[in-house]
Amino acid sequence: MMKKMSISASKASLVLFLCQMISALDVPLDSKLLEELSQPPTITRQSPKDYIVDPRENIVIQCEAKGKPPPSFSWTRNGTHFDIDKDAQVTMKPNSGTLVINIMNGGKAEAYEGVYQCTARNERGAAISNNIVIRPSRSPLWTKEKLEPNQVREGDSLVLHCRPPVGLPPPIIFWMDNAFQRLPQSERVSQGLNGDLYFSNVQPEDTREDYICYARFNHTQTIQQKQPISVKVFSTKPVTERQPVLLTPTGSASTKVELRGNVLLLECIAAGLPTPVIRWIKEGGELPANRTFFENFKKTLKIIDVSEADSGNYKCIARNILGSAHHVISVTVKAAPYWITAPRNLVLSPGEDGTLICRANGNPKPNISWLANGVPIAIAPEDPSRKVDGDTIIFSHVQERSSAVYQCNASNEYGYLLANAFVNVLAEPPRILTPANKLYQVIADSPALLDCAYFGSPKPEIEWFKGVKGSILRGNEYVFHDNGTLEIPVAQKDSTGTYTCVARNELGKIQNEVQLEVKDPTMIIKQPEYKVIQRYGQVSFECIIKHDSTLLPTVIWLKDNDELPDDERFLVGKDNLTIMNVTDKDDGTYTCIVNTTLDSVSASAVLTVVAAPPTPAIIYARPNPPFDLELTGQLERSVELSWIPGDENNSPITNFVIEYEDGLHEPGVWHYQTEVPGTQTTVQLKLSPYVNYSFRVIAVNEIGRSQPSEPSEQYLTKSANPDENPSNVQGIGSEPDNLVITWESLTGFQSNGPGLQYKVSWRQKDVDDEWTSVIVANVSKYIVSGTPTFVPYEIKVQALNDLGYAPEPSEVIGHSGEDLPMVAPGNVQVHVINSTLAKVHWDPVPLKTVRGHLQGYKVYYWKVQSLSRRSRRHVEKKILTFRGNKTFGMLPGLEPYSSYKLNVRVVNGKGEGPASPDKVFKTPEGVPSSPSFLKITNPTLDSLTLEWGSPTHPNGVLTSYILKFQPINNTHELGPLVEIRIPANESSLILKNLNYSTRYKFYFNAQTSVGSGSQITEEAVTIMDEAMASRQVDIATQGWFIGLMCAVALLILILLIVCFIRRNKGGKYPVKEKEDAHADPEIQPMKEDDGTFGEYSDAEDHKPLKKGSRTPSDRTVKKEDSDDSLVDYGEGVNGQFNEDGSFIGQYSGKKEKEPAEGNESSEAPSPVNAMNSFV
Repeated sequence: MMKKMSISASKASLVLFLCQMISALDVPLDSKLLEELSQPPTITRQSPKDYIVDPRENIVIQCEAKGKPPPSFSWTRNGTHFDIDKDAQVTMKPNSGTLVINIMNGGKAEAYEGVYQCTARNERGAAISNNIVIRPSRSPLWTKEKLEPNQVREGDSLVLHCRPPVGLPPPIIFWMDNAFQRLPQSERVSQGLNGDLYFSNVQPEDTREDYICYARFNHTQTIQQKQPISVKVFSTKPVTERQPVLLTPTGSASTKVELRGNVLLLECIAAGLPTPVIRWIKEGGELPANRTFFENFKKTLKIIDVSEADSGNYKCIARNILGSAHHVISVTVKAAPYWITAPRNLVLSPGEDGTLICRANGNPKPNISWLANGVPIAIAPEDPSRKVDGDTIIFSHVQERSSAVYQCNASNEYGYLLANAFVNVLAEPPRILTPANKLYQVIADSPALLDCAYFGSPKPEIEWFKGVKGSILRGNEYVFHDNGTLEIPVAQKDSTGTYTCVARNELGKIQNEVQLEVKDPTMIIKQPEYKVIQRYGQVSFECIIKHDSTLLPTVIWLKDNDELPDDERFLVGKDNLTIMNVTDKDDGTYTCIVNTTLDSVSASAVLTVVAAPPTPAIIYARPNPPFDLELTGQLERSVELSWIPGDENNSPITNFVIEYEDGLHEPGVWHYQTEVPGTQTTVQLKLSPYVNYSFRVIAVNEIGRSQPSEPSEQYLTKSANPDENPSNVQGIGSEPDNLVITWESLTGFQSNGPGLQYKVSWRQKDVDDEWTSVIVANVSKYIVSGTPTFVPYEIKVQALNDLGYAPEPSEVIGHSGEDLPMVAPGNVQVHVINSTLAKVHWDPVPLKTVRGHLQGYKVYYWKVQSLSRRSRRHVEKKILTFRGNKTFGMLPGLEPYSSYKLNVRVVNGKGEGPASPDKVFKTPEGVPSSPSFLKITNPTLDSLTLEWGSPTHPNGVLTSYILKFQPINNTHELGPLVEIRIPANESSLILKNLNYSTRYKFYFNAQTSVGSGSQITEEAVTIMDEAMASRQVDIATQGWFIGLMCAVALLILILLIVCFIRRNKGGKYPVKEKEDAHADPEIQPMKEDDGTFGEYSDAEDHKPLKKGSRTPSDRTVKKEDSDDSLVDYGEGVNGQFNEDGSFIGQYSGKKEKEPAEGNESSEAPSPVNAMNSFV
């Protein structure tokens, strides 16, 4: 029976929770509505729970809240009412609960230590703040102590104790010398977490008298110094080596408790000689990836954001060549309470149901308690609609009097959580917040959104109508949003009209009308066109538009996406742009932009300016230089310069350029000052202080610039404060603990006076520190030491001279020095796409662990072994860099059927971080390369012996070899094709039953399971019959054959003589004429000077029988020199390519075609060449 009741209760809770999700109201953030609706108090701002204050300043305890009506505030101190009216030092801010305790006028911060709590109350409930513990910060002085010098033997260990005074908050400890330089630390010498300085073994160079421990109290910005400690190391020979002994912690085991979410720091420092090396392990598990860091030369194990899973035994092992020592730290992770589900405000209508849920976890599990209006719920006034069920309050049939603020407190021995959540019961008729008759305008064929913002309790239902007596809108042509908005996805002209929104609930009904107008789109019906115009001509661009009659368009013209030049030559009309007297500067792109309140369109055209035809009758030249320069009206910051122009030389002077020389700072160097139109011969010049000016003038016309005029008289201006500050101020650290501030120094001209210096100021950004400043000489760099690693700084550099400072400089943001990234990318995954390409993914590292500017990621990958040969080779690592915060990349050029490894590293400006664990992946099989060679030996009358080598790159497991061959007869016809499949473990084959004295062509390739590789070809001839050979010899020795050959030779001689005689008479040989007229391009010799070949050649891929076989005498087809030929990457073509990539297929023999059964025509083989192929 109890089991059934439990199930029934859980179902009821679920139903009520669903009702809450359905019924709870969202109150729009409308200021007018919020002013009208009643609302319980809500705490909006409060001081931190543990509030450490500066005892030198007033104490401000914040407590801000909102509500309707505005809440009143009261405070408790140490659990009892705090009557601020009785304490003259305490005031409360108007319309606020914030307390101000006046310490600066005689009060003492220690007198106001305690636990404070604020209550904000109105007629609908009371909200309370956290318990705010107020404690003044403390930075006590070091207690005086007599420090004896440390006499220590070389090789022994040493601990220099700091023992800083107990402060609030605890101080930051560091060791420095008398020169305020940090003492160098290493694996041998380092500072412990307690501030002590540990020496694993001392060396003679450790002797010094100024080991000084400093304690920095950040809250009060004070630094306390301990008396210097003296260390003297005396040597003994020989130095005894010692095995490791732990200096801290002592013993073989210890325990540590840390809270969830905090940083766990474990430390082991060992003595020994040689210096021990520290290693950390977690017994029975692995150190958490991406959250584990080693600091202080691996003596400190740091795990961030610890959780209960990090509990366990951590062992540190100190080892050197003489032995090892270890210590086990048993870590227990507890947890202060943390939210699983915090209670949320609830707005309900009378009669509705709802729930407040408060769920938290911790270790130990926190206790959940409820308060109502700041009072424990057990003693709070009864509410029949409320029922408490552990971490849930269930509300049924609420009424307006049920409004209240509830507090959930989750606490255990390590802390507490406090959350306010109000229940606000409202009964409100519908309200429409959208203004009446609001006008919406859209362009045709674009979406229209008509608003109907509403509120009511219970939540109103929304309906839309079109027109005065229109029916309710439904259908797919409309979209109805939960916030009341009506969307017309594609508005048309007939969508124009009045739309009515109706909101109703059980308390009433209200409606509102809005207007929709749909406009025609703006179009450019005649666009500007490309123009070419001569210099000094006139050009016009048209831009004729069509637009909705109710919209007022504006037309803007741009040149090269910028405003038109401020020049009277540019005339903008209603529908055009006209440019008068065009010059070369007018060359560019002109854009017409048409804007209305609802849309915008544009069109562009290019103007090209060409030179006008020259007029040879007039000689143009540069103008002569101006002369007779005169200075008048000398003032501190200005002077008037006048001159007389020189001859124009038939080209009007367009402008004068004025230059100045600073004889005080840069004598002999002339600088640009200004320029004026060619019609002006005087100018008022602005001057800078502390400059000895001379001026000269240069005349300019269309031809060019004149020679400079003679310099004017000199004018020395008075000194003044600098007008400007250094530019290009930057802050970039060169080391992890410094900040290098650089700037571009002012020139002597900019100094405005003698004694130029710079005030360099800096402070850490977002830390609320005071500015630190230093005045330096006229340099361009200053180094700030002792900074944290890669933190932002605000920097400013101000110029000053003997007369004063420049204006206040602007601030720039710089960063202290970078350090190597701390963690490796995690979750490295490899997806093999094909046999030569893979894609690698990884998770980005947390930005705070990069410790610098993230530049990208590097992927190191290398081939481990070929899976077909199972033989390792020299590892050649390849590196691919992916810029920015990318989390994937492609790995090209992989070898098929191979095993690879890769790792990923993050890169910042300092270098690379640690590598991720090696990831192994394998590529699938591919097609093999061609067999390494093919030899044909031992020819007989009816057989040939074939020998071959396996492919250099099998790219998989060879399944077989494919041999194809066919005979070639004397008319170059190919006989039937025969195919033989040969097992993969064979390397030779004897072909029998062949025809004697017959040429055969062979095609040979290897196969894997993926397919066939590229083939090699060879030709060979079987031995001819001896009888046929003797008959051929007999014919060659017959008398009639010899006589015939002699007659042919005599005839050729006679023809040559006739040709020679005809040539000497000036005649042409008819055959020569025919050859000249119909030259065969494939037979014509090619000259060397035109970059072609000197004689015709078949090139590498010759026709099978032309001019005999090109096969080497050992019958071996050699592999090409390069594995990276274009054929390896292409689809296979008949042409070839030169070294420069040009196509030369028409000049060379075609590549070997695939063998095909049937007859093909080819040239007849020469019997002599055929026999020579066996020599």
